[in-house]
Amino acid sequence: MSKLSRLILLPLAALFALLPLSACTQKEEGPALVRVNEVTHSVFYAPMYLADSLGYFQEENIEIQLMNGGGADKVMAAVLSGDADIGFCGPEAAIYVLLGGTQDVPTVFGQLTRRDGSFLVSRTDEPGFRWEDLAGKEVLAGRKGGVPAMTFEYILKEHGIAGQVTLNYDVAFNLMTGAFESGVADYCTMFEPTASEYEAAGKGYVVAAVGEASGEVPYTAYIAKRSWLDENGETAEGFLRAVMRAIDFAENEPAMTVAEYLLPHFPSTSQESLAVSVESYRTISAWQPDMTLSEASFDRLQDIIESAGELTERADYKALVDNTLAERVFSELANQ
Repeated sequence: MSKLSRLILLPLAALFALLPLSACTQKEEGPALVRVNEVTHSVFYAPMYLADSLGYFQEENIEIQLMNGGGADKVMAAVLSGDADIGFCGPEAAIYVLLGGTQDVPTVFGQLTRRDGSFLVSRTDEPGFRWEDLAGKEVLAGRKGGVPAMTFEYILKEHGIAGQVTLNYDVAFNLMTGAFESGVADYCTMFEPTASEYEAAGKGYVVAAVGEASGEVPYTAYIAKRSWLDENGETAEGFLRAVMRAIDFAENEPAMTVAEYLLPHFPSTSQESLAVSVESYRTISAWQPDMTLSEASFDRLQDIIESAGELTERADYKALVDNTLAERVFSELANQ
C-alpha cells in the first residue's frame, strides 16, 4: 500500500475503531514473503517441507516461495544478486564468496542437515561391507569439487584407500542413477528416496551410509546476506522457529504420519517410500535439532575441502556463522 493510500485511509480507520486492531494490521501487511532458493529438492530436507505442510510458516506469518537452484553456486548467486532472500545449500558456497571478498557477507544463520545424506549402493549384496572393499572398484560419487564427492574422497583417505579407488566424476548428479543402471561403475551414491526405491526394485543393494562414515559435517544450511538479516531479523527468527518445530515433528512422529505431510512436496513418490526415507535419515541423525553450526563441524568441512585440494585459504568461522537467532529460538522452544 502506498504512502498516499495510507494517508487517505487514516481518517476512515477512526470510524472503525471497534474493529480488532490486530486484524486490521494483518490485513494491511499480510504475510512476509520469503524467497528460498534450495540447492536441490530432496527428502533429505524433509523438515523444511513439513514446516510448510504443517502450517508452521503460516503461523509465523510467513509465505514461502521455494525455488530449485540446481547447485550451490547458483543458489549463492541468487542470494548475492537479490533474487533470493535465503539460500539453502552447503556452507562451502559461502566460504568461497567470503574468501573472494564481499562487502555484504553471506551469513550462515541456521543449519538443517549435519551429515552427508547419500547412501552407497552396490550391484551385489554385501552384508559384511567394509570401506576397504572399494579398493580396485569404480564409484559414481558426484561432481569433482562438489561436497558429496569431496566427502567421499575424505572417507577413502581416512580408510587408507584413496589411491586405490576410481572415482567417476564425468556423470552429472541428476544422471548418476541412470548411468549406474546402464552398467557404469561398481557402486553409486544415491540420496533418498532413490536409494531405497532402487533396492526395493531389485536393482541394487544399499551397503553403507556415507554420512555415518564421514562424521558430522554442516552439509546444508540457511544463508542470507547480512543486510537482509539485519532488516528482517523477526522474519528470520520465525523462519527458524517453523523449521525447528518441523525437525521435532520429523524425529518423533510415526514415519508414515511424517510421510503423509511430505506427499504434497513429492507427489510422484509413494507414502510408503517416503516413510522408508524418513526412517533412513532418522537412523543417521541427519537433522540438527538446535540448528546451530558448531566451529568443530565447520572446521571438519574445511578439512574435507582442503583435503580435496579445493581450498587454499581457510575462512574465519566467526566471520561467516551467526548462531544468535538459532540459539534464541531453540531456548524458547525448549522452555515451552
